[in-house]
Amino acid sequence: MKTAENMPLATGAARVPWLAVVTFVALACGTAWLVTLPLWLEGGLASPWAAALLPLMMMTPAVATVIVLFVFRVPGHERAAFLGLWPLRPVGRLLLFLALGLFLPMIVVIAAALVAGALGLVRLDLISFSGFADQLAAAAPGAAPALPIQVLVIVQMVALPIGAIINSVFALGEELGWRGWLHSALLPLGVWPTLLITGVIWGLWHAPLILLGYNFGRPDLGGLAFMVGGCVAWGVLLGWLRLRSASLWPAVLAHGSLNAVGGVVLVFIASGEVADMAIVGPLGVVVWVMLAVCVAVIALVGQFRRGAPATVARVDTGAAR
Repeated sequence: MKTAENMPLATGAARVPWLAVVTFVALACGTAWLVTLPLWLEGGLASPWAAALLPLMMMTPAVATVIVLFVFRVPGHERAAFLGLWPLRPVGRLLLFLALGLFLPMIVVIAAALVAGALGLVRLDLISFSGFADQLAAAAPGAAPALPIQVLVIVQMVALPIGAIINSVFALGEELGWRGWLHSALLPLGVWPTLLITGVIWGLWHAPLILLGYNFGRPDLGGLAFMVGGCVAWGVLLGWLRLRSASLWPAVLAHGSLNAVGGVVLVFIASGEVADMAIVGPLGVVVWVMLAVCVAVIALVGQFRRGAPATVARVDTGAAR
């Protein structure tokens, strides 16, 4: 019997269920616009509804997944395996990739912030953390910090794994759609087309927020282009975690980790400095380069080979062909 470890990725084993894929994308993006409509009608990102609607938007890919699973019956069976939710084995490999999912985004984003500082793309203060101190003072005017600023920064760094786990609860709503259903449905195209197409769709799905100025402060197509670039770059890494672990959970944890570490450059920034998040942020150009190096190393050691664990490629996609 073939196992997930040695099962070949045969593109002829299944065809892409294009009708279900187009429906999934339309549903995920359409419901994202619907959920964020109150922000467009009044207040934008400053709306009091934003805190509730942003996490709710993260659930829209999961809603689209449920609909295509039961309406189109894609796949017709073994749905937990298709989505990467189950089985949780081999345990050793899963634990390894969960650890990678937890820590790789933190390493990449923190390293990118330091590299950006070294290159003069942003002015950092790694001694007195003056910019972070300014942010704390603005949040609580007149209140003296309970601890020295350096200790508060250490607390922030130590708390990142906890924040990653908490954020993973919300990231699951997205990942169930992106690296769960869509990734598996597109996999007959081959590994790289799947990773790139999924990343582009993931980026475009963010349009309702990016066009309001979220992430980059660029409420235009330029901001959306940066988001697509960032999602393609991160999508390759998250997709690799999905492929090599044969499980969705490392990608979920990595997504949560990325969201948790996203503001780290603002902890390191110098007082009075304004960071261009399109360049030095977690989805910015410096991170793209860091991720390209990571992906190149992974590819050079053969971890993108077509023999990667890909149980999902062998699951029958049902009647919707």
